[in-house]
Amino acid sequence: MKPADFELLSKLLREQSGLVVTPEKAYLLENRLQPVARKWGIDSLDALVTTMRGRADQKLIKDVVDAMTTNESLFFRDMKPFDNLRDILLPELMKARAASKRIRIWSAACSSGQEPYSIGMLLTELGPKVAGWRFEIVATDLSSEIISRAKAGVYSQFEVQRGLPITMLVKYFAQDGDKWRINDKVRTMVQYREFNLLDHPRMLGQFDIVFCRNVLIYFDQPTKGKVLAGIADQMAPDGGLYLGGAETVLGITDRFEPIPGQRGVYRLSQKGSMKATA
Repeated sequence: MKPADFELLSKLLREQSGLVVTPEKAYLLENRLQPVARKWGIDSLDALVTTMRGRADQKLIKDVVDAMTTNESLFFRDMKPFDNLRDILLPELMKARAASKRIRIWSAACSSGQEPYSIGMLLTELGPKVAGWRFEIVATDLSSEIISRAKAGVYSQFEVQRGLPITMLVKYFAQDGDKWRINDKVRTMVQYREFNLLDHPRMLGQFDIVFCRNVLIYFDQPTKGKVLAGIADQMAPDGGLYLGGAETVLGITDRFEPIPGQRGVYRLSQKGSMKATA
C-alpha cells in the first residue's frame, strides 16, 4: 500500500472511530478493505482510495469504517468477568437496589452479540434468585451491519463452539440448518443500538454495570480517556466497569479506580468524582 493511501485511511479511521492503525498493521487494511472494494464494484484497493479522495459516498466511508472496526467475539470471553458479575458485583447491587428491583447493563462495542447474550444467559441461569427483577441490557456497536447480525442471534457451529458450554448451547439455542439460533427469551433481553464510543453516552442513560472489554486497546491515550470519562458520567455511584485483561484505567483517568482483589473490575473513584463535579 502506498504511504499516502495508508495515511488517508488511517486518518479517516482515527477521526471516525478512534481506531489507531499503525504502519505495521497496513496488511489489515488490505485484507479487510478488499471485500468493500468488491461490494462497490471497485477493482482494486488503489482505486478504492482514489474514489475516497474525491467526494466519496458517505455509505462507502461507513462501509470502510465498519470493515475495520468489526472485531471477533466469543461467548463468555475469559469467563472471569462473568464469574465476578454473578458472584460478587451483582449480589451487591441487588442488595442496594432491593426497593427498585432494576439494574441496567451496558455492553459497549458488542460486536456480533456474544457478550450481551452471555450476560443474558447468566442472568437467566440465576432463576428464582432474580424473580421479580428487571434487567435491562443495552448493547451498542459502531457498525450497523454487525448490529443487525447481533439482533438476529444466529451463529455458526464454529462460533457456538467458542466459549459456550455445551449445556448452554442445548438449553438456549435451537439448530437452524447449519446454524444455531438463540432462543427468544434471551434474545429479547437485549436492546441493540448503533453508537459510536467517540460520542458522549448520555443518550443511553445511566448504567449500574458496564462491559467495555477489549476495545480501548485500539485507541490512543486521549481517546481512551475520553471514552472512560463518558462512561464515568453515566455510571451509578456504586456501579462497576469491566475492562479487558490487557486494559487498565491507570495512567489514563482518575475517574475510576481498580477494585482491590478483582482484576479487570473498576469503580468510580471518590477523588475523580469530586474533580468531575468541581
